[in-house]
Amino acid sequence: MAGYTVEFDPDVSSRALMVEEDISPKHAVEVCRALRGMMVEDALSFLDDVIALKTPVPFKRYNKRVPHRKGIGPGRFPEKAARTIKKAIESAKSNAEFDGKDTDSMYISTISASRGRVTEGYIARAQGRSTPFNHETVNIEIIITLTEEEK
Repeated sequence: MAGYTVEFDPDVSSRALMVEEDISPKHAVEVCRALRGMMVEDALSFLDDVIALKTPVPFKRYNKRVPHRKGIGPGRFPEKAARTIKKAIESAKSNAEFDGKDTDSMYISTISASRGRVTEGYIARAQGRSTPFNHETVNIEIIITLTEEEK
């Protein structure tokens, strides 16, 4: 992954990029989908509730054999992905504070998770055999932008 996937205005936006994070790609996609368009503070409190197992993340795509949760349908509590994405949002927020922007009036305009490099591994099996056990990583990109009335 080379750089960011969208164009943005550096005067009103701030960004963060995390490369090859050790989380599930499917969970990362679902958490990003739930956060897209949220205000930064609301997203951080949502992720705190997911980590504390209070609020589930609705699963729209990867939802086979996923239990239904009250009020949202199929959902889970992807704690590891939530902790990692929370770090990325806090990084983008601190980048905005460093540039002198008001972080209270910023929202997540772009957040995406894409599959990173796969580290190949093997598990030893009986009678000298082995089974592939690959380790997947995720690239996360976040762009937060000032709301229209603050520009």
